[in-house]
Amino acid sequence: MKLFVGLGNPGAKYARNRHNIGFMALDRIARDHDFGPWKSKHQGQISEGRFGSTRAVLLKPETFMNNSGQAVQSALRFYKLDPGDVIVFHDELDLAPGKLRCKQGGGHAGHNGLRSLHAHIGPDYGRVRLGIGHPGHKDRVAGYVLHDFSREDADWLDDVLAGLSAGAPELAAGDAAKFMNIAAQRLAPPRPSTGQKPPASAPQKPPIPTPDSRSPLQKLIERFK
Repeated sequence: MKLFVGLGNPGAKYARNRHNIGFMALDRIARDHDFGPWKSKHQGQISEGRFGSTRAVLLKPETFMNNSGQAVQSALRFYKLDPGDVIVFHDELDLAPGKLRCKQGGGHAGHNGLRSLHAHIGPDYGRVRLGIGHPGHKDRVAGYVLHDFSREDADWLDDVLAGLSAGAPELAAGDAAKFMNIAAQRLAPPRPSTGQKPPASAPQKPPIPTPDSRSPLQKLIERFK
């Protein structure tokens, strides 16, 4: 069994914020894989379902980002899971928009949601890092992550969410490499051709004229016909 955790802030005010891409990821997975309805439990919203034979629980903490670890700890205890059974979907400033990466364990890199998880369950959980880009200066980070995605972000955002949802069964099965391959196909689909121009056809040579074997008298007669 796996516990998928999406990080974000509860409420309509934050629903389209860059900081809430983790919530968006779980909403897409729940919809695409016919998970059960969202229910209030473990200081958050949960939805249960299966990826084939693998049971999974989706959790969106409602404790606000800085206290996300409380909800995850509660769910871990209830389902008798280990931190290694947890996979967290979160926004990542250090990745370009439209990029995603998988990671098992490690530091929190200053992310407040991950910092809370470290404090409550330790660092050994898995992460799916969802790139949102960086505003360019640390003083602008808070306003940037708490601002809605723009219209220009719509295409790549939909591709990312569709890709990770398509690969979610592999992620739940523990095959992060296959998950990344499936997601990559959505983010960079194979081109229908090589993109190379076909070789130009050789220029056609003009036909060689047939020699005129007529006598001068025949030519003259032909001229006055």
